[in-house]
Amino acid sequence: MWSEKYRPQIISDMVGNEEARAAITEWFVKWKKGTKPLLLVGPPGIGKTTIAYLVAKQFGYDMIGLNASDVRSKSRINEILTPVLANVSVMGTPMIFVDEVDGIHGRSDYGGASALVDILKEPTVPIVLAANSDDSDKMKGIKKVVKTIQFKKIPPRLLRVYLENILKKQGAKLSPGALIKVIDKSKGDIRSMINLTQSLVTGFNPQTEKTFENINVEDGINAFFKANSIEEARVVLYSMQIDPREKINAFYSSIITSDLDSSTLAKYLEIMSEADMLFGKIMKTQNWRLLRYLNDILIKLYQNDDRIRYAQYNLSW
Repeated sequence: MWSEKYRPQIISDMVGNEEARAAITEWFVKWKKGTKPLLLVGPPGIGKTTIAYLVAKQFGYDMIGLNASDVRSKSRINEILTPVLANVSVMGTPMIFVDEVDGIHGRSDYGGASALVDILKEPTVPIVLAANSDDSDKMKGIKKVVKTIQFKKIPPRLLRVYLENILKKQGAKLSPGALIKVIDKSKGDIRSMINLTQSLVTGFNPQTEKTFENINVEDGINAFFKANSIEEARVVLYSMQIDPREKINAFYSSIITSDLDSSTLAKYLEIMSEADMLFGKIMKTQNWRLLRYLNDILIKLYQNDDRIRYAQYNLSW
């Protein structure tokens, strides 16, 4: 998949928001125990999560990635973060990244927000948060104890130059009108823009896939294993419009962290191995048309099994 192939490997590979990227780099250069955590704010798809992974890689940190569902309760925060914060020397050089932190509030918040603020007040490791918006009144407590860096929507002219460079590397072309439509439809989401461009150039998406509403990875994994039929599960798979590596990793981490008997786990892992080998072959041969078979492999995982719930993974760079 082109979005995987052209995933930024270093910070300078990213497009747009140069001032924000420079400010983040400077924060890491100057970081010391007690430094205010960072809050990255901006629309989805413009690189907040990407730069968190890249700075962790550049500065030699082991990133511990969480999202809103991981930090909605005080007990869950203590379960995940207390061992990290109490054993920094044992854990190596950890960095904590909490994505979609603006989503921890509401009826599902069981003390998570206040517990997180307490940790943010006295950080012993670098902590970076990301949010689509910080306008909510419920974000006020977090905003008081962090340094906020705003990410702006990337100008269409920069997106066009970025996209034209990818097309040139692929030896492919789109008409000026098609480029404009792709950029407009993606609404500044770079990954979506690249995936849409690839679908127009190569037709890698199954035709039926275009009829499904997109769902995020957490909802997708949970819905897949709650589906009442294999047909319903298949619809969920096609609705998870994410990078294939991300989809494979999400299923894998959710399976291995669930309470499964050894025979069931072995069956699941055999299927995951098949999916991983297919993706490895795609990356080696660059034959992206093989991607159409990924969901055919993953559907073999289906059974109505409420023991399996989404568990976030940490991509290793």
